[in-house]
Amino acid sequence: MNQARRELGYKEKKGQFTKFGQWYADRVQDPQYRDAPWCDMFIAWAADKAGIADYVGQFAWTPSHAAWFIQQGAWTRQPEPGALVFFDWRGSKNYKGVDHVGIVERVDGKKIHTIEANVDGVWLKRKTRDTDKVVGYGLPRVVKTNVELAGIRSTEQPFARATPRAEPQGSSPLDLIGTPPVLLGVMVLATVLLSLRFSRRRGTHRRPVQQWNEPTPAPAQETPAEPAEPAWSPWEPTAAEPTRLARSSREPAVEAVPAPRGGPTRRRPYEPRSRTRA
Repeated sequence: MNQARRELGYKEKKGQFTKFGQWYADRVQDPQYRDAPWCDMFIAWAADKAGIADYVGQFAWTPSHAAWFIQQGAWTRQPEPGALVFFDWRGSKNYKGVDHVGIVERVDGKKIHTIEANVDGVWLKRKTRDTDKVVGYGLPRVVKTNVELAGIRSTEQPFARATPRAEPQGSSPLDLIGTPPVLLGVMVLATVLLSLRFSRRRGTHRRPVQQWNEPTPAPAQETPAEPAEPAWSPWEPTAAEPTRLARSSREPAVEAVPAPRGGPTRRRPYEPRSRTRA
């Protein structure tokens, strides 16, 4: 800002030549900038003299300069002293339409007081502007903050990892106990033993798993059961067993009475038996 103030009242020379254009042409090795519009080249020159070129930018084309601030995350719609103000005289709010740039020196309500080059034809002077033609503001202080933060992040180092201490070489086999391979082997062995134990307990209740391609066995044919022998009743003796004893040892044995000819005659269950013998 102070470097810009020292140049107030500068006027371009014959043929639109300026010392700011000459400085920029030498910097980029292109002579066409010696007599080019110089509003932005003046800002590049002043920033370089003040040692803040990395935060302000080095441009001659104002739309590119506005885009640079946007990329740096240092673009705003609110004016502040020290900001670069970008104008579009057609009233556009798009950075691609920017055609003039200046430095905000002071903010007074809705008015901004600026230092601008290449105004009123040939001059570098102070101006008072309305904000209706302003596209936006570039903030060098934000660029500086971002650069400093990036530098801090690039120099940050993670905490040094502790170097594992070398274990003394031991001659005892017990030194291997407690090492990760041994512990892993113990866990695997325990898992296998537990699996075998549970499989033995549940082995008799498991059904064999049928493979997908294994044919389903045909159901075995059941052998017809032999007819059960009819239960014998002490009250109905048969011809094959004429003298079978009673079921209970408390009842006296009774001789079977031969069935009369013409077929056996069924006797009533409670008919008294004859106890006389022939």
